[in-house]
Amino acid sequence: MLRPVVVGLDGSRESLAAADWAAREALRRGLPLRLVHAWEGGWAPAESALPELDAPRHWARRILRGAIGRLNERYPQLNLSAEQISRPAADALVEAGDESELLVLGSRAFSGFGGFMAGSVALAAVAHMTRPVVLVRAGESLEDEHMPDTEGRKSAHTPYRDIVVGIDPVGPCEALLAFAFEAATLRAAPLRVVYAWRLPYVPNALEAKARKELRVAAERRLATAIAPWREKYPAVEVRELVEEGRPAQQLLDATGDAGLLAVGRRTRPARIGAHTGPVAHAVMHNVRCPVAIVPHE
Repeated sequence: MLRPVVVGLDGSRESLAAADWAAREALRRGLPLRLVHAWEGGWAPAESALPELDAPRHWARRILRGAIGRLNERYPQLNLSAEQISRPAADALVEAGDESELLVLGSRAFSGFGGFMAGSVALAAVAHMTRPVVLVRAGESLEDEHMPDTEGRKSAHTPYRDIVVGIDPVGPCEALLAFAFEAATLRAAPLRVVYAWRLPYVPNALEAKARKELRVAAERRLATAIAPWREKYPAVEVRELVEEGRPAQQLLDATGDAGLLAVGRRTRPARIGAHTGPVAHAVMHNVRCPVAIVPHE
């Protein structure tokens, strides 16, 4: 059975942009799209004499009906379904997302307010998911996935923008590289693989030599990590970027003109608690293109 692409809806501009992005991704992958709206209204009777009790239910139905109509018009070939879930939003999204190929959510980062995807729920979903999560900003469009045309105008008919993936080849990165190479393949897009390294403290007299040796070692580690993936995906144009500095800043610098950024998130035992990790947390709130968070052990 095919896993669907799942998108969480709350009626905000961000979640509608996420639904459009998810629809395009579902078509690229040949998968169905499932719309989910979480509403904690399961306790209320089916019909109430109090308008204030019926209003949330009607709003929830309106959100789904509007999204279905909009997506059916824009993507008539899409296999589309929708579900209203009477559970807390984070719980509903994690449960639906864990049965998906990937979960897509709208994201406002720190700059906006309102709507359950704005912060805590999206963060909670990312921190607990076992499948990839993609966060999409308001206004993201099909044209934003593509390069500008020869006159600098937005276009849906030019090649796709680069995919960027940030990895640490010292640790496990197979799931992250698999996602990134597949995303690049689906779009026939170039792939930039970014590895950021830091120079530890060394005496000033040894700094230049240490920096050169560490850079060479970092380049070797990165080349070794992605060699099997180059062989598996020979059609993907790969650019290796080995940069000195903080990983989050290097990824922010590398994604100024990217179409998608993919980063990893280490899953942790339940007794430790769920965390997004410092790099994932930073890029979720600062990178403008869609961000994919890929969990790994």
